[in-house]
Amino acid sequence: MLNVGIVGLPNVGKSTLFTALTKKQVDCANFPFCTIEPNVGTVSVPDERIAVLAAISGTAKLIPTAIEFVDIAGLVKGAHKGEGLGNKFLANIRETDMIVHVVRAFPDPNVVHVDGSIDPKRDVEVIELELAMADLTTVEKMLATVTGKMKSGKNADLVAQASALEKLQAALVKGELARSVEFTDDEALFMKTMSLLTAKPILYVVNVDEADATRADWVSPLGPTRMAIPISVKIEAEIAGLSGEDAKVFLADLGLKESGLDKVIRECYTLLNLATYFTTGVQETRAWTINVGMKAPQAAAVIHTDFEKNFIRAEVIAYTDFVACNGEAGARDTGKLRIEGKEYSVKDGDVCHFRVNV
Repeated sequence: MLNVGIVGLPNVGKSTLFTALTKKQVDCANFPFCTIEPNVGTVSVPDERIAVLAAISGTAKLIPTAIEFVDIAGLVKGAHKGEGLGNKFLANIRETDMIVHVVRAFPDPNVVHVDGSIDPKRDVEVIELELAMADLTTVEKMLATVTGKMKSGKNADLVAQASALEKLQAALVKGELARSVEFTDDEALFMKTMSLLTAKPILYVVNVDEADATRADWVSPLGPTRMAIPISVKIEAEIAGLSGEDAKVFLADLGLKESGLDKVIRECYTLLNLATYFTTGVQETRAWTINVGMKAPQAAAVIHTDFEKNFIRAEVIAYTDFVACNGEAGARDTGKLRIEGKEYSVKDGDVCHFRVNV
């Protein structure tokens, strides 16, 4: 399951966002370090297609894909040195697939800010510097190890590792993120073995007031290089407490087509380069998460690892064709059901039936 860490300075709305996402109540008291142990909650990925497929197939059970969100305690300046229990919090972030960085942009005299003023760009730079300095410690230790090994004799792997680590060191010491560094293919292969904080995809959620949350012309205060979306966490908390129909009416009254939480989840999928395919039948309609471009045998292995080595073929119907033809039988009769082999890249929305050797 995908694991997303929610980070930021204290009192920016992280725990309130987490509560709204998961509808799992956590302590959101107005003081720094209220959250110490990370709260974890599993969230279904919103996808209207699964209900449509289930209705056509007469499905008894619907199983959407899911993301696990981790509410990590507020980081502060000096976290990489252990300030504010920082080392423990940084270790929690290291275990995640990506980061949702919540930044405060709303004014409220009743909610204290650890630095005494509202400045989203400054706050982002504080957290990014802490992550970069934590990574720098990791990189320098590893570089010392690799350099020591090279004294006994160089090989291609060690040369690539040393080169990658030196590039990282040069960037991190300036406070730049690891994901901004360009690597050769060999260096990039080595990078995949490291669990650097600043190599993870980051979605910036700017916690704004209601007026900015509904503005179509909103401009991010974080600049063009950071993927940022505006959300009023206060509004999202209200929506989370409503029934499905009431939530739709509330959103419509605000002039919004979807909740900010749905937008967060969708953007997480985009940043992680993920897609969804479906299996459907009378007993179950289910969504499955894959990497974009994944071949059919590997996509089948998401269902069961044995399916990859025992793969024969995939019977595939595009979602739009499945709906237009009112199901598998209609798609088969009209030639919309395709037989695909091992080299087929499964597309987002594909409805698949995998044939495997038993």
